[in-house]
Amino acid sequence: MSAEDLLIPGPDHGGIPRAPFVANVADFVTSTEDVDRVIQQFQEAIAKYKFMQESLQKTAANLMEKIPDIRKTLQTVEFLGARKADDPDLVVDFELNDTLYAKAEVSHTETVNIWLGANVMVEYPIPEAQEMLSERLNTAEASLKTTEENLEFIREQITTMEVNTARIYNWSVEQRRMEREGQTAEQ
Repeated sequence: MSAEDLLIPGPDHGGIPRAPFVANVADFVTSTEDVDRVIQQFQEAIAKYKFMQESLQKTAANLMEKIPDIRKTLQTVEFLGARKADDPDLVVDFELNDTLYAKAEVSHTETVNIWLGANVMVEYPIPEAQEMLSERLNTAEASLKTTEENLEFIREQITTMEVNTARIYNWSVEQRRMEREGQTAEQ
C-alpha cells in the first residue's frame, strides 16, 4: 500500500475513509527519503479527519439542542389532543422573549400552529401534528445516533493515523542510526 491510497472512502460510516494501519513500515516506506513525504501526507490526513470531526461535533450539538425542543412540542401537542371539548379553558404563561412572559387563555382546539423555522408556521390538525413531530423526533434521534457513531469512528481513525505517523518517524530514526553506525564501522 502506498501513501496515495490512504483515504479511500468506505461504504460505511457516511463515506468517512478508513485509515490504514501500517503493520510493516519497511514495506510501506521504501526509503528514508520517502519518510518526510509520507509523514506530511499522514498529517494532512489527520487534519482532514479533525475537520470532519469538528463538523460532526457541530451537527451533534445542533441535534442535541433540537431534540428536547421537538420532544417538548410533541408533549404539548399530545396534551392539547387529550383535552376534551368540555374541559375548562387553560390559563398559561408563555415566553415571548428570554425575560418576557405573557398570560394566555387556551380553549379547546382541534388544530395547532407549529413553527417550522425560516419564518414559516403551519396549522395542523392535532393528530397530523403528533405524527409529524413523532417522525421528526425519530429522525433526529437516529441522526444523532449515527453522528455519534461516526464521531467515534473518526476518533479511532485519528488515533490510527497518529500511531502510524509515530511508527514511521521512529522507523526513520532507527534507519538513520543504523546508517550512521554502518558508516562508522566502515571507517
